[in-house]
Amino acid sequence: MGFLRRYLRSPAAVVGLVLLLLVIAMAISAPWVFPRDPLSLAGRPLQWPGASPRFWLGTDNTGRDIAAQIFHGARVSLLIGLVATAISIAIGIVVGAIAGFYGGWVDDALMRVTEAFQTLPNFILLLVLVAVFGSDITTVTVAIGIVSWPPSARLTRAEFLSLRSREFVQACRVLGMGDLRIIFREILPNALPPIIVYASVIMAVAILLESALAFLNLSDPNVPSWGNLIGAGKGVLRVQWYVSAIPGVAILLTVLAVSLVGQGLNDALNPRLKSR
Repeated sequence: MGFLRRYLRSPAAVVGLVLLLLVIAMAISAPWVFPRDPLSLAGRPLQWPGASPRFWLGTDNTGRDIAAQIFHGARVSLLIGLVATAISIAIGIVVGAIAGFYGGWVDDALMRVTEAFQTLPNFILLLVLVAVFGSDITTVTVAIGIVSWPPSARLTRAEFLSLRSREFVQACRVLGMGDLRIIFREILPNALPPIIVYASVIMAVAILLESALAFLNLSDPNVPSWGNLIGAGKGVLRVQWYVSAIPGVAILLTVLAVSLVGQGLNDALNPRLKSR
């Protein structure tokens, strides 16, 4: 209850949580609200929002229902964000934990690998991976997770460096615990709070990266993602701007919600605030 009280203390965090719950509700209800294939032709192309009671948000330049794509796109965007974040955090924790726990040449070697991944900007490396391995939604999601792990590895390493010499770690060594048990059962739970907070940043960036790929027609065109809808609308942007603007607002609100939730988690998990 103390954690919840500290989280609810921030109005911005509450707003973010409400927005995120709305997006999750859209994703869950999509098959019932719009049971048809959202990528199937539904009506006359480029109908403005409100012009027809059948199409709340209008139709795109091929006659597909924008509202159906927004609801089903919430499922895709959240799935991409969650899976890519899980992949990124998993790689980052393993690399950072081993580097921070052992130090020495192991730390140096793993940090050189991390720096090599950070030499190129995330999006450039993502373009290379998509060009080599394809642009289906699974490949795109895994590629986003692969290019996003270095910051989480550095954060994990920093936490392990500060915790590995603590008394409870020394006690575990005296008791004869193995290194893996000390790393993942004793130190990692104490290092998780800042990593959990940073996961919200990775999730927001993952959604934006997929949208950028889709805008360049490099994401999977067979899924109803918000990025694909923005990309489809760029050809009529000057006249029917709503085709790109509506999914753009959806992405903006979702990224804002994830960021605000992350900030709320940071405030709630911050040890300096727990005693207030």
